[in-house]
Amino acid sequence: MTTDVGELSLFGEFREHGGSVMTLRLLGGPTGNEGSPRLWIDDDREMYFVQGLKVPGGPERVEIPHMLLTWLKPDTHLGATLTDSGIGTFTLTGTPISDVAILEQIQTPAHEVCLEVPAVATLRRW
Repeated sequence: MTTDVGELSLFGEFREHGGSVMTLRLLGGPTGNEGSPRLWIDDDREMYFVQGLKVPGGPERVEIPHMLLTWLKPDTHLGATLTDSGIGTFTLTGTPISDVAILEQIQTPAHEVCLEVPAVATLRRW
């Protein structure tokens, strides 16, 4: 598929015209490889893409189930403050995704949002 800003392959590689390749990799989610919520990563930029329910109060907030964190890469965590809802979910804040090619790959339904959040190395060993 070609867009006016770049090209997205079936393997999730987004190449800006004359630029670098952005490869999003699906890490998983409780619904498998279909549906949502889901967790994606851009390894080159060390950014997670967190897909979940929209939260009232702004497009930069998302609600995800606790279990979504099981798909984080080993020895990393989300570079955002997680607020426990008390009902098995967290809310967090990140940067809303506006890139059309990324949104087409992730296919976020209208009642959901996908946010970009840093993938941060976990330094503490328990």
